[in-house]
Amino acid sequence: MVAIDVRSRREGRDLRKVGFYDPIKNQTSLNVPAILYFLEKGAQPTGTVQDIFKKAEVFKELYLNQTKFN
Repeated sequence: MVAIDVRSRREGRDLRKVGFYDPIKNQTSLNVPAILYFLEKGAQPTGTVQDIFKKAEVFKELYLNQTKFN
């Protein structure tokens, strides 16, 4: 999983690698601090990535981070 600027082409350079998902081996590796950073800046995950984030409770972390600073 990578963060890509919306203004770049689909196969353009990524801003940062934020995770890895292998459905065959059912392995997931997420860089949660980097994911939270991009989500707080307005990043929009695809549907599939959003489902992976929900399973990993990334949105719960995002909510906790937002309530700490507000």
